Amino acid sequence: QVRLVESGGDSVQAGGSLRLSCAASGYTDNNNCIGWFRQAPGKEREGVARIFRRNGVTAYADSVKGRFTISLDIAKTTVFLQMNSLKPEDSAIYYCVANVRGPCLGASPQFYRTWGQGTQVTVSS
Repeated sequence: QVRLVESGGDSVQAGGSLRLSCAASGYTDNNNCIGWFRQAPGKEREGVARIFRRNGVTAYADSVKGRFTISLDIAKTTVFLQMNSLKPEDSAIYYCVANVRGPCLGASPQFYRTWGQGTQVTVSS
């Protein structure tokens, strides 16, 4: 059974940085997509970034391009989200997500079967 456990959420001031981590367990190979969504109060879930574990191909939401970086550890079982130049509008609960198998198909929540419990990021102005 696949399990995702996030960590690293915190409160920071605008312009600061945070690094989120997601430890993935239960996989037998690297043939799947893993990424991050976020949801702020009263807003829809937004796909922030995703990476195909097999070849490292990444994709980002326009709202975070140039500021956020998604990456994997050497074992490809932990995914990181480095967030720089944080803005108050980045405040949200961040969820680690994964599909069942295959490359990343897009930013729609329907593509991702497994979700972590979420970690809170708060950016103050």
